[in-house]
Amino acid sequence: MRTVLMSSSALAFAVTGLISGTVAAQGPNARAAVEPSAMRAVPAETTVAALADPNWEAPRTSWGDPSFEGVWSTDDMRGVGTSRNARYGTRESLTPEEFAERASHDEGGRDRAINTETFLRNEWGIRTFGYTSLIIDPPDGRIPEMTEAGKAQAGNRDRGTFGPGPFDSFEDYTLYDRCITRGVMGSILPVIYGNGLRIVQNPGTVAISYEMIHDTRIVPLDGRPPVNEDIRQYMGSSRRHWEGDTLVIETGNFTAETSIGGNGNGTRHSDQMTITERLTRVDPEMIEYIARIEDPVAYTAPFTIRLMISTQPGYQTYEYSCHEGNGAVGHSLSGERAYERQVEEAIAAGLPVPPRSGSGSIYGAPVEGAEIFNINESE
Repeated sequence: MRTVLMSSSALAFAVTGLISGTVAAQGPNARAAVEPSAMRAVPAETTVAALADPNWEAPRTSWGDPSFEGVWSTDDMRGVGTSRNARYGTRESLTPEEFAERASHDEGGRDRAINTETFLRNEWGIRTFGYTSLIIDPPDGRIPEMTEAGKAQAGNRDRGTFGPGPFDSFEDYTLYDRCITRGVMGSILPVIYGNGLRIVQNPGTVAISYEMIHDTRIVPLDGRPPVNEDIRQYMGSSRRHWEGDTLVIETGNFTAETSIGGNGNGTRHSDQMTITERLTRVDPEMIEYIARIEDPVAYTAPFTIRLMISTQPGYQTYEYSCHEGNGAVGHSLSGERAYERQVEEAIAAGLPVPPRSGSGSIYGAPVEGAEIFNINESE
């Protein structure tokens, strides 16, 4: 049984135009125009082996299960937004012109990351997908509205060190800021770097290790019942089973302290959330990943996310030594106390209360008058 989620309209779209691989003009938010590589010339989903050959069989483990073992990444999904832009309506696929623009953008991002950027490990993958969003249900490709209870959970803490404060204690920071976890969905959704994961299998268990924040999920396949509902964990409690060649992982018993967005940032879900993940090996270099998220406490309706987990040349997962040198929480708290002293001094002197400096973002152009120097040059 295969569950490759490609609609007939998407297939027709691929056949009628995208395989030409033409390059369109850059959009306003794209990086410098770069001719896409041959790998990016067509939507990667149209090259899937299981689509090209209905008789294609996934590789097997020595005991006969479909194999997911190896080092994988979601870098190739960097160009696809989680929620769909309203201009796409209910379309799941880009037009040829839209795809060409994205491919050029992705190639430009990769070129810049390799040849000019020095600040961050910025990874763009080697393929471009023609999906209009990662969310495929509801049909508009957007996360459903939150309930009033869900909205009530929102706060400055959900943005952590990227938020405006105030920062009164470590609890005002996300578990990502604190090097604890990014949660299940926060660990798989593509972000600027660290999108690697390693999958290891044995006849009764699958282990999924995420590169960033170094979580490892151990998922049993021995028929054991779920743990007691009073036991709550950041990554939940998972059980798995096979539906044909599709690995199905059902997870519950969450806390309410993680979020669904990339890196676990965003508005928090409730502890009643359940996630059903479906992994299908559809190509020697691709695993289709579909996650159904249900949380009646925080969201007005369930929603489904689809992405492709793929291989990258020479990719290795490294130790993510998050705590070593991590001053985010301490520095923010000390900055908050310094700001409070400035406010007190201003009030005592009869002066206006000083504004907070910036939004907490470390990205973008320096402020006017900032000292700029090259740290690689000796004094």
